[in-house]
Amino acid sequence: MSEILLVGEVNGGNLAEATAELIAHGKPLAESLTSSISVALLDQDSSSAAQEAISKGADKVYNIKDSLLGTYQTDAYLASLAKLIQEINPIAVLISKTEIGADIGARLAFRVDTGIVQDCIEVSVNSDNKIQANRPVFGGNCMATVVCESTPMMALIRPKTKEALEADSGRSGEIVDFNADLDESVIKNQVVERVEEVQEGIRLEDAARIVGGGRGMNGPEPFDNELKDLADTMGAAIGASRAAVDIGWVPYSYQIGLTGKKVAPDLYLLVGISGASQHMAGCSGSKNIVAINKDPDANIFKDSRFGVIGDWEKVLPALTQQLKELM
Repeated sequence: MSEILLVGEVNGGNLAEATAELIAHGKPLAESLTSSISVALLDQDSSSAAQEAISKGADKVYNIKDSLLGTYQTDAYLASLAKLIQEINPIAVLISKTEIGADIGARLAFRVDTGIVQDCIEVSVNSDNKIQANRPVFGGNCMATVVCESTPMMALIRPKTKEALEADSGRSGEIVDFNADLDESVIKNQVVERVEEVQEGIRLEDAARIVGGGRGMNGPEPFDNELKDLADTMGAAIGASRAAVDIGWVPYSYQIGLTGKKVAPDLYLLVGISGASQHMAGCSGSKNIVAINKDPDANIFKDSRFGVIGDWEKVLPALTQQLKELM
Protein backbone atom coordinates (compact mmCIF):
# COMPACT_ATOMS: atom_id res chain seq x y z
CA MET A 1 0.00 0.00 0.00
CA SER A 2 1.26 3.49 -0.85
CA GLU A 3 2.16 5.81 2.01
CA ILE A 4 1.51 9.43 2.85
CA LEU A 5 4.42 10.56 5.00
CA LEU A 6 3.98 13.21 7.68
CA VAL A 7 7.01 14.91 9.18
CA GLY A 8 6.29 14.80 12.89
CA GLU A 9 7.64 16.67 15.89
CA VAL A 10 8.07 15.77 19.54
CA ASN A 11 7.79 18.25 22.42
CA GLY A 12 9.01 17.08 25.80
CA GLY A 13 8.59 13.44 24.86
CA ASN A 14 5.00 13.96 23.68
CA LEU A 15 3.59 14.25 20.18
CA ALA A 16 3.44 17.91 19.14
CA GLU A 17 -0.09 19.25 18.71
CA ALA A 18 0.84 20.47 15.22
CA THR A 19 1.66 16.87 14.27
CA ALA A 20 -1.67 15.62 15.62
CA GLU A 21 -3.37 18.25 13.44
CA LEU A 22 -1.27 17.11 10.48
CA ILE A 23 -2.59 13.55 10.91
CA ALA A 24 -6.14 14.96 10.75
CA HIS A 25 -5.22 16.63 7.44
CA GLY A 26 -3.75 13.43 6.08
CA LYS A 27 -6.52 10.97 7.01
CA PRO A 28 -9.14 12.05 4.40
CA LEU A 29 -6.37 12.15 1.80
CA ALA A 30 -5.30 8.60 2.64
CA GLU A 31 -8.87 7.34 2.51
CA SER A 32 -9.44 8.90 -0.93
CA LEU A 33 -6.24 7.36 -2.31
CA THR A 34 -6.47 4.03 -0.44
CA SER A 35 -3.15 4.85 1.22
CA SER A 36 -1.78 4.63 4.73
CA ILE A 37 -0.61 7.40 7.06
CA SER A 38 3.01 7.22 8.20
CA VAL A 39 4.65 9.64 10.64
CA ALA A 40 8.39 10.26 10.82
CA LEU A 41 9.70 11.17 14.28
CA LEU A 42 13.25 12.42 14.75
CA ASP A 43 13.82 12.33 18.47
CA GLN A 44 15.86 10.14 20.79
CA ASP A 45 12.90 9.78 23.15
CA SER A 46 9.95 9.25 20.82
CA SER A 47 8.46 5.94 22.01
CA SER A 48 5.58 7.62 23.85
CA ALA A 49 5.00 10.04 20.98
CA ALA A 50 4.90 7.14 18.51
CA GLN A 51 2.08 5.44 20.43
CA GLU A 52 0.26 8.76 20.65
CA ALA A 53 0.55 9.26 16.88
CA ILE A 54 -1.04 5.86 16.30
CA SER A 55 -3.86 6.64 18.72
CA LYS A 56 -4.50 9.88 16.78
CA GLY A 57 -4.78 8.10 13.42
CA ALA A 58 -1.32 7.11 12.14
CA ASP A 59 -0.94 3.62 10.67
CA LYS A 60 2.84 3.50 10.91
CA VAL A 61 5.53 5.47 12.74
CA TYR A 62 9.16 5.66 11.67
CA ASN A 63 11.41 6.33 14.65
CA ILE A 64 14.45 7.78 12.89
CA LYS A 65 17.55 7.07 14.94
CA ASP A 66 21.03 8.59 14.81
CA SER A 67 23.49 10.08 17.28
CA LEU A 68 23.35 13.39 15.37
CA LEU A 69 19.60 13.69 15.95
CA GLY A 70 19.63 15.08 19.46
CA THR A 71 18.75 18.76 19.48
CA TYR A 72 17.26 20.00 16.21
CA GLN A 73 19.88 20.62 13.55
CA THR A 74 18.82 21.49 10.00
CA ASP A 75 21.37 19.42 8.07
CA ALA A 76 20.88 16.28 10.17
CA TYR A 77 17.10 16.46 9.86
CA LEU A 78 17.29 17.05 6.11
CA ALA A 79 19.66 14.15 5.48
CA SER A 80 17.59 11.78 7.63
CA LEU A 81 14.25 12.67 6.06
CA ALA A 82 15.65 12.61 2.52
CA LYS A 83 17.03 9.12 3.13
CA LEU A 84 13.67 7.90 4.45
CA ILE A 85 11.74 9.42 1.54
CA GLN A 86 14.09 7.89 -1.02
CA GLU A 87 13.70 4.48 0.62
CA ILE A 88 9.91 4.31 1.13
CA ASN A 89 8.91 6.45 -1.90
CA PRO A 90 5.72 8.01 -0.46
CA ILE A 91 3.09 9.53 -2.76
CA ALA A 92 2.95 12.68 -0.63
CA VAL A 93 4.88 14.38 2.18
CA LEU A 94 3.05 16.75 4.53
CA ILE A 95 4.91 19.10 6.85
CA SER A 96 3.45 21.41 9.48
CA LYS A 97 4.49 25.05 9.11
CA THR A 98 6.13 25.26 12.51
CA GLU A 99 9.55 26.86 12.99
CA ILE A 100 11.16 23.52 12.13
CA GLY A 101 8.81 22.85 9.23
CA ALA A 102 9.34 26.29 7.72
CA ASP A 103 13.10 25.78 8.05
CA ILE A 104 13.32 22.41 6.29
CA GLY A 105 10.31 22.38 3.94
CA ALA A 106 11.75 23.93 0.77
CA ARG A 107 15.19 22.46 1.46
CA LEU A 108 13.75 18.96 1.72
CA ALA A 109 11.78 19.38 -1.51
CA PHE A 110 14.96 20.42 -3.30
CA ARG A 111 16.86 17.50 -1.76
CA VAL A 112 14.41 14.90 -3.10
CA ASP A 113 13.85 16.74 -6.39
CA THR A 114 10.19 17.64 -6.06
CA GLY A 115 8.02 20.73 -5.72
CA ILE A 116 6.37 22.06 -2.57
CA VAL A 117 3.17 24.02 -2.01
CA GLN A 118 3.76 26.56 0.75
CA ASP A 119 1.39 27.80 3.45
CA CYS A 120 -1.51 25.44 2.69
CA ILE A 121 -4.70 25.26 4.71
CA GLU A 122 -6.14 22.13 3.10
CA VAL A 123 -5.12 19.16 0.96
CA SER A 124 -7.54 16.98 -0.98
CA VAL A 125 -7.96 14.81 -4.08
CA ASN A 126 -9.51 16.32 -7.21
CA SER A 127 -11.72 14.72 -9.85
CA ASP A 128 -8.62 13.55 -11.76
CA ASN A 129 -7.48 11.68 -8.65
CA LYS A 130 -4.57 14.08 -8.16
CA ILE A 131 -3.59 15.65 -4.86
CA GLN A 132 -4.32 19.36 -4.68
CA ALA A 133 -3.65 21.99 -2.04
CA ASN A 134 -5.50 25.19 -1.17
CA ARG A 135 -3.48 28.17 -0.03
CA PRO A 136 -4.32 31.83 0.67
CA VAL A 137 -2.85 34.37 -1.76
CA PHE A 138 -2.84 38.17 -2.05
CA GLY A 139 -2.70 38.60 1.72
CA GLY A 140 -5.48 36.11 2.33
CA ASN A 141 -7.99 37.86 0.06
CA CYS A 142 -8.11 34.99 -2.45
CA MET A 143 -7.65 31.23 -2.37
CA ALA A 144 -5.48 29.37 -4.88
CA THR A 145 -5.82 25.68 -5.67
CA VAL A 146 -2.48 24.14 -6.64
CA VAL A 147 -1.93 20.73 -8.22
CA CYS A 148 1.62 19.47 -7.85
CA GLU A 149 2.67 17.31 -10.81
CA SER A 150 5.95 16.14 -9.27
CA THR A 151 6.27 13.11 -7.00
CA PRO A 152 6.14 12.97 -4.09
CA MET A 153 3.67 15.81 -3.73
CA MET A 154 4.89 17.96 -0.85
CA ALA A 155 2.93 20.55 1.14
CA LEU A 156 3.73 22.84 4.05
CA ILE A 157 0.50 23.13 6.04
CA ARG A 158 -0.44 26.01 8.31
CA PRO A 159 -1.05 24.95 11.95
CA LYS A 160 -4.45 25.51 13.58
CA THR A 161 -6.32 24.88 10.32
CA LYS A 162 -7.75 21.52 11.42
CA GLU A 163 -8.59 20.05 14.80
CA ALA A 164 -6.70 16.93 15.85
CA LEU A 165 -8.67 13.69 15.92
CA GLU A 166 -9.77 12.21 19.22
CA ALA A 167 -7.27 9.71 20.58
CA ASP A 168 -8.29 6.06 20.33
CA SER A 169 -6.19 3.99 22.73
CA GLY A 170 -7.45 0.82 21.05
CA ARG A 171 -5.91 1.62 17.66
CA SER A 172 -2.98 -0.51 16.59
CA GLY A 173 -0.18 0.41 14.24
CA GLU A 174 3.37 -0.41 13.26
CA ILE A 175 6.42 1.24 14.82
CA VAL A 176 9.59 0.92 12.75
CA ASP A 177 13.08 1.93 13.86
CA PHE A 178 14.85 3.57 10.92
CA ASN A 179 18.62 3.99 11.17
CA ALA A 180 19.65 7.19 9.38
CA ASP A 181 23.35 6.20 9.56
CA LEU A 182 24.52 9.78 9.12
CA ASP A 183 28.10 10.80 8.56
CA GLU A 184 29.28 13.90 10.43
CA SER A 185 30.20 15.45 7.08
CA VAL A 186 26.49 16.16 6.43
CA ILE A 187 26.61 18.90 9.07
CA LYS A 188 27.38 22.11 7.19
CA ASN A 189 25.93 24.65 9.62
CA GLN A 190 26.84 25.06 13.26
CA VAL A 191 24.42 26.40 15.86
CA VAL A 192 26.17 29.24 17.65
CA GLU A 193 23.52 29.96 20.27
CA ARG A 194 20.00 28.87 21.20
CA VAL A 195 17.70 31.38 22.89
CA GLU A 196 14.55 30.01 24.48
CA GLU A 197 11.47 32.15 23.98
CA VAL A 198 9.90 32.88 27.34
CA GLN A 199 6.34 34.16 27.52
CA GLU A 200 4.46 34.63 30.76
CA GLY A 201 0.98 33.24 31.15
CA ILE A 202 -0.93 31.24 28.56
CA ARG A 203 0.79 30.40 25.27
CA LEU A 204 -0.88 32.15 22.34
CA GLU A 205 -1.01 28.99 20.24
CA ASP A 206 -2.86 27.07 22.97
CA ALA A 207 -5.14 29.81 24.27
CA ALA A 208 -8.92 29.38 24.15
CA ARG A 209 -9.31 33.14 24.63
CA ILE A 210 -7.05 35.91 23.33
CA VAL A 211 -7.04 39.68 23.78
CA GLY A 212 -5.10 41.44 21.03
CA GLY A 213 -3.89 45.02 20.82
CA GLY A 214 -2.84 47.07 17.81
CA ARG A 215 -1.49 50.45 16.82
CA GLY A 216 -4.70 52.01 18.12
CA MET A 217 -3.50 51.35 21.69
CA ASN A 218 -1.27 54.43 21.22
CA GLY A 219 1.67 53.10 23.20
CA PRO A 220 3.15 50.17 25.14
CA GLU A 221 1.62 51.07 28.52
CA PRO A 222 -1.92 49.80 27.79
CA PHE A 223 -0.53 46.32 27.04
CA ASP A 224 0.80 46.13 30.61
CA ASN A 225 -2.21 47.81 32.19
CA GLU A 226 -5.71 47.91 30.65
CA LEU A 227 -5.16 45.04 28.20
CA LYS A 228 -3.48 42.86 30.82
CA ASP A 229 -6.24 43.56 33.33
CA LEU A 230 -8.87 42.48 30.80
CA ALA A 231 -6.89 39.40 29.80
CA ASP A 232 -6.39 38.35 33.43
CA THR A 233 -10.10 38.77 34.08
CA MET A 234 -10.99 36.64 31.05
CA GLY A 235 -8.25 34.06 31.57
CA ALA A 236 -6.89 35.04 28.18
CA ALA A 237 -3.51 35.32 26.49
CA ILE A 238 -2.30 38.64 25.08
CA GLY A 239 -1.47 39.06 21.40
CA ALA A 240 -0.64 41.96 19.13
CA SER A 241 -0.68 43.14 15.55
CA ARG A 242 2.47 43.43 13.48
CA ALA A 243 2.24 47.22 13.68
CA ALA A 244 2.42 47.15 17.49
CA VAL A 245 5.41 44.79 17.34
CA ASP A 246 7.27 46.77 14.67
CA ILE A 247 6.93 49.95 16.72
CA GLY A 248 8.50 48.12 19.66
CA TRP A 249 5.56 48.21 22.06
CA VAL A 250 5.61 44.43 22.61
CA PRO A 251 8.04 41.63 21.66
CA TYR A 252 7.70 39.53 18.52
CA SER A 253 6.43 36.56 20.56
CA TYR A 254 3.09 38.44 20.82
CA GLN A 255 2.64 38.87 17.06
CA ILE A 256 -0.35 37.24 15.38
CA GLY A 257 -0.58 37.20 11.60
CA LEU A 258 0.88 35.98 8.35
CA THR A 259 4.42 36.61 9.63
CA GLY A 260 3.60 35.84 13.25
CA LYS A 261 1.74 33.13 15.13
CA LYS A 262 -1.32 31.33 13.84
CA VAL A 263 -4.10 31.07 16.43
CA ALA A 264 -7.57 29.54 16.54
CA PRO A 265 -9.16 30.47 19.89
CA ASP A 266 -12.80 30.15 20.86
CA LEU A 267 -12.81 33.93 21.39
CA TYR A 268 -10.52 36.59 19.96
CA LEU A 269 -11.11 40.13 21.24
CA LEU A 270 -9.27 42.73 19.15
CA VAL A 271 -8.65 46.21 20.51
CA GLY A 272 -7.37 48.97 18.23
CA ILE A 273 -6.60 46.54 15.39
CA SER A 274 -7.81 47.63 11.96
CA GLY A 275 -8.15 44.12 10.52
CA ALA A 276 -5.51 44.13 7.80
CA SER A 277 -5.42 40.93 5.76
CA GLN A 278 -1.90 40.20 7.05
CA HIS A 279 -3.23 40.02 10.61
CA MET A 280 -6.45 38.19 9.79
CA ALA A 281 -4.50 35.46 8.00
CA GLY A 282 -3.14 34.45 11.40
CA CYS A 283 -6.49 34.24 13.19
CA SER A 284 -8.85 32.98 10.47
CA GLY A 285 -9.57 29.86 12.52
CA SER A 286 -11.01 31.86 15.45
CA LYS A 287 -14.52 30.72 16.32
CA ASN A 288 -15.68 34.14 17.53
CA ILE A 289 -14.11 37.53 16.76
CA VAL A 290 -15.11 40.61 18.74
CA ALA A 291 -13.69 44.02 17.81
CA ILE A 292 -13.34 47.34 19.59
CA ASN A 293 -12.37 50.18 17.26
CA LYS A 294 -13.28 53.84 17.02
CA ASP A 295 -13.25 53.78 13.20
CA PRO A 296 -16.68 52.62 11.96
CA ASP A 297 -15.16 51.79 8.56
CA ALA A 298 -12.37 49.59 9.92
CA ASN A 299 -11.99 46.32 8.02
CA ILE A 300 -12.10 44.35 11.25
CA PHE A 301 -15.87 44.81 11.49
CA LYS A 302 -16.27 42.78 8.27
CA ASP A 303 -14.77 39.75 10.03
CA SER A 304 -16.27 40.31 13.48
CA ARG A 305 -19.24 38.52 14.94
CA PHE A 306 -19.70 41.42 17.36
CA GLY A 307 -18.23 44.90 17.28
CA VAL A 308 -18.07 48.02 19.43
CA ILE A 309 -17.48 51.36 17.73
CA GLY A 310 -15.84 53.54 20.31
CA ASP A 311 -12.70 54.68 22.08
CA TRP A 312 -11.04 51.73 23.81
CA GLU A 313 -10.00 54.00 26.71
CA LYS A 314 -13.70 54.30 27.60
CA VAL A 315 -14.90 50.87 26.49
CA LEU A 316 -12.18 48.68 28.02
CA PRO A 317 -12.45 49.78 31.68
CA ALA A 318 -16.24 49.43 31.59
CA LEU A 319 -16.03 46.01 29.93
CA THR A 320 -13.43 44.77 32.40
CA GLN A 321 -15.48 45.97 35.37
CA GLN A 322 -18.62 44.26 34.06
CA LEU A 323 -16.74 41.00 33.53
CA LYS A 324 -15.30 41.15 37.04
CA GLU A 325 -18.79 41.55 38.48
CA LEU A 326 -20.09 38.63 36.42
CA MET A 327 -17.16 36.38 37.18
